[in-house]
Amino acid sequence: MSDGRRDLSLQLYPFQHAAPADGPAAIDRLLADVRASTLQKARDTAELRRRIAAEYSETLVDAALAMADAFACGKKLLAFGNGGSATDAQDAVTDCLAPPLPGWRALPALALVNDVGVVTGVANDVGFENIFMRQIIAFGEPGDIAIGFTTSGGSPNVVAAFAEARRRGMLSVALAGYDGGVLASRAAVDFCLVARGEYIPRIQEGHATTWHALIELIQEALAGAVPGTVT
Repeated sequence: MSDGRRDLSLQLYPFQHAAPADGPAAIDRLLADVRASTLQKARDTAELRRRIAAEYSETLVDAALAMADAFACGKKLLAFGNGGSATDAQDAVTDCLAPPLPGWRALPALALVNDVGVVTGVANDVGFENIFMRQIIAFGEPGDIAIGFTTSGGSPNVVAAFAEARRRGMLSVALAGYDGGVLASRAAVDFCLVARGEYIPRIQEGHATTWHALIELIQEALAGAVPGTVT
């Protein structure tokens, strides 16, 4: 192995180059470390979920009712985000199109991250900050739902998409991280739900929990389980 490849291997897989360990005792220590790390991650995630529920219990219901009313009126959901947040957008749309629970309605939804030709074409021709805004212009109609995921709360293409959604009279729902960023500090969206933290994997787990709470509330509202909604 060349020196360059060895250096890279040392960085990526240091355990492969460690001195021989002292047998079963080393394995026990390794398993104990893994267990402690796993339990700490679980505790961190559970604590974040508790904080989200405590801060946004009423807002979650209000957002879900507004979204349910939009769906009941025949409107659609447009979801977007970057990187891991793009997969959150895809998950949200999948839950709408192919409901995971029996009795749930299929709901019209589109993930703006899915069309590689559009995303790369717009990014190349007019700039990456426009990739979602251009699709909002094409697909968004008054009363539709724009839902964007951004761990920073300030991704320029997400902010631009929400600005266009507001111009078009769409309902806007943001899932942000850190302190909410631009989307929380301005009157940029109708609802901003923040998974407060600085570690992106935990923020994204908070977003997943928030979305799944929203879609469950939406489906309950559409089924008439929540009073005061259109069915």
